Amino acid sequence: MSLTNPGIMTLTYQPRLHALVPAAGRGTRLSAEMPKQYVRLRDRPMLAHTIDALLAEARVTTVFIVLAPDDEDFVASGCASRFAPDSGRWRALHCGGSTRALSVHNGLQAIAAEVDARDWVLVHDAARPCLPLSALGRLIDTLAADPVGGLLALPIGDTLKRADSEGLVLDTPSRDGLWAAQTPQMFRHGALLAA
Repeated sequence: MSLTNPGIMTLTYQPRLHALVPAAGRGTRLSAEMPKQYVRLRDRPMLAHTIDALLAEARVTTVFIVLAPDDEDFVASGCASRFAPDSGRWRALHCGGSTRALSVHNGLQAIAAEVDARDWVLVHDAARPCLPLSALGRLIDTLAADPVGGLLALPIGDTLKRADSEGLVLDTPSRDGLWAAQTPQMFRHGALLAA
């Protein structure tokens, strides 16, 4: 007796797409009175624009915002009330670290119990609000069947200089094959956490 039935379809896992936004930084290089993600652009915090850009892509299941453990600005800035809390499409995580890498790592660990290792994670900086929906869609479409992932990038347009320890120009490297990495960076949750 055979237990297999050619008429039964085998279900395969369909990876979900999540966004992880490290937003625990203090923005000290900006020299603002507040962390740069809360600086207002057109009457809204920069972080609100960033979250809007990610939520505009219908394929993004959840946007996880990684905040500093003591962050009170997310609520005070109006970010928390701007997005419908019952939508289930975003959640603030107060587990950010002292560096971007540590905030990403802590965020990936915090969501590990609710995402599959095969799910995609878009890591996108809080202070990069000008993400075109077309670029985000192109990234998702391009990587949908990729086993690992990738990122958005732009060809280097600036002239580059290599200098010695005293700041004197040694040479002008070729820009051929050089790209400026952008965000989001899209990788599988399991691979990204392991890295």
